[in-house]
Amino acid sequence: MSRSLTRRMRPGRRGPWIRALAAALTLGALVWAVPSAGAAGDGSGLPEALDGILADARMAGGAESVVVADAKSGDVIYQHAAGDRLMPASNTKLLTSAAAMALLGPGYRFPTDVLTGGSRHGSVLAGDLYLRGTGDPTILAGDYDALAARLADTGIRRVTGKLVADDTRFDDQRLGRSWAADDEASYYSAQISALSLAPNTDYDTGTVIANIAPGAAPGDPAKVTLTPPNHYVHLHVTATTAPAGDGGGVTVDRAHGTNDITVAGTVPVGADPDMEWVSVWNPTGYAAAVFRDALARHGIRVTGPTSLGGATPDGAEPLATHDSMPLKDLLIPFLKLSNNMHAEILTKAMGVKAAGRGTWADGLAAINGYVKGLGIDTGQFRQVDGSGLSRMDVVPANVFAELLSAVRAEPWFADWYRALPVACDPDRFVGGTLRSRMCGTPAALNARGKTGSLTGADTLTGYVTDAGGRELVYSVLLNNYLAEDVDDIEDAVVVTLASSSAGNAVPVAPRSLRHGHGGAGHPDGSGLECAWQKPRLC
Repeated sequence: MSRSLTRRMRPGRRGPWIRALAAALTLGALVWAVPSAGAAGDGSGLPEALDGILADARMAGGAESVVVADAKSGDVIYQHAAGDRLMPASNTKLLTSAAAMALLGPGYRFPTDVLTGGSRHGSVLAGDLYLRGTGDPTILAGDYDALAARLADTGIRRVTGKLVADDTRFDDQRLGRSWAADDEASYYSAQISALSLAPNTDYDTGTVIANIAPGAAPGDPAKVTLTPPNHYVHLHVTATTAPAGDGGGVTVDRAHGTNDITVAGTVPVGADPDMEWVSVWNPTGYAAAVFRDALARHGIRVTGPTSLGGATPDGAEPLATHDSMPLKDLLIPFLKLSNNMHAEILTKAMGVKAAGRGTWADGLAAINGYVKGLGIDTGQFRQVDGSGLSRMDVVPANVFAELLSAVRAEPWFADWYRALPVACDPDRFVGGTLRSRMCGTPAALNARGKTGSLTGADTLTGYVTDAGGRELVYSVLLNNYLAEDVDDIEDAVVVTLASSSAGNAVPVAPRSLRHGHGGAGHPDGSGLECAWQKPRLC
């Protein structure tokens, strides 16, 4: 039992507003409720205010690990079960991203190269053409087209050998440890390859977008196209057009071990086009297919077949190169939109940097070594992937609080801090997964934090400045609850911190977000972060 929980259960320790807050929580009167300054100054203090929030009836039988600390000194101001290991979900990305900035560096880029080991004879390249990836999670079809254009500009029109897709920078383990099998087709659980492709500037690498629109009249087939257009993924469309207002919805799925995508259901006449993101099977082949099509468009014919997974020979001649954005900029889509694949690619890239092997084991060892070097006891937690998608990841709140205090001294901290979502900023690439949370409160445009959610796990860790100008770090991990939504409990903690100052607590009760979703959790009750729901629902 934590120190603060023990205090909460002692008779006579609750002031009048604590008793009222607890009663409101129990009765389900869940609204933002900021007391007057007089009520806040009755001497009950911040620990009692936060204890009252965590007493929410929805967490009965669940687990909570919470820490609030002074950001500069690291002194703990509040703790509740601070050392209890819980599923952090996407808060895991804080460990991964901080280690990546330290080990790879803010200016790190992923090159994608076109090379050959053959010889040139006029417009003919005698030998194989190699497309070598190093993990770029932001490369688009347009970038592969630009590589093909640069190759065409050299005058090459025919390649006598094969197109070899070199993804050997990373190992061939495509999916993380204990990732759910029923997520295989889900774009947030895409396969990891050193050579891949993102369909648009959300940079969901290893996925394709199915664009779905109704036909002209009821009974017509639905219109479905792919972004990017390619022949690697095969569409099977059984969806039809329904009368206006009668559409029952569309399902999009990919059969295991294939790139056969089925689109079924109905779309009403006049409905707006919809988009569904789907992971591909073996993204190396996907990237190679898109590049081969680009070569053909630019008048280059490859005589031989496409070969997947071959290594580029030493001494191969570079013909064209594309570099990714620097890591400090890549952090924006990575952390703002909570991109799982970016986390896993960075983990394997750290494995290459630290041990010369692009594996999860080596990358995780590198992350662990960095965190240990900060003076944090790495024996307190288990991390088995970079993103937090695995339910085997367990981390206590005190580890996150220590991490956030420690990284403030890093030379790259400003870029890392900039990449954290900002409460109530409507811009997707500023507010990110917090863009519709804590609006109309002192935490709006103040609190920054990393959200996280899986079924039965909701987390929020970050920074907030209190009413007295003091910067705080906070980590709120909630697990094993049965309610659809609990992210308003996290918000209440953060808003209370933003509303209070040292010695003057201003308690704020949670509000229910189950109707008219205003948070970044899971508006459909799926347990997924809103950033993982396509199109963006929050």
